[in-house]
Amino acid sequence: MDGSLSRAELAEKYFREGYNCSQAVVLAFSDILDTDLESLKRISSSFGGGMGRLREVCGAFSGMLIVLGYVAGYAAPETGPVKAEHYKRIQELARLFSEANGGSIVCRELLHLDKSSQNGTQPSPRTEEFYRKRPCLGIIGNAAVILDKYLKENDLI
Repeated sequence: MDGSLSRAELAEKYFREGYNCSQAVVLAFSDILDTDLESLKRISSSFGGGMGRLREVCGAFSGMLIVLGYVAGYAAPETGPVKAEHYKRIQELARLFSEANGGSIVCRELLHLDKSSQNGTQPSPRTEEFYRKRPCLGIIGNAAVILDKYLKENDLI
């Protein structure tokens, strides 16, 4: 991690560079993920815009889960306590994220859109007006802060 920037600042920087919300969060934690940047960018690329602009689960939250899975996930077929503990972590992060961002983890709700306001696959141009109107930068920053604190408090990093 760049020592001069917090994870939240890094995530916001990546988003301003044009990475989607999921990529921005994942890249802010790249220093603890033993994977090359190109792979991290690709792995997280499908989750922007609430999963391919479907406006479903927020990409910033999905990015949190990608990082969590990498540092604390399980790799074997699992049906017992290991899976339950992981799901408990996910649910706790969802609660924290939702509390910090107006009561939801759903992109459409965070952006105050209704389902009919989706307008295809074309990403919105990243203009100053885009950044002024959308709460995305703040949500991405919140996601990075929440995840960083959670990982440290739970001795995962």
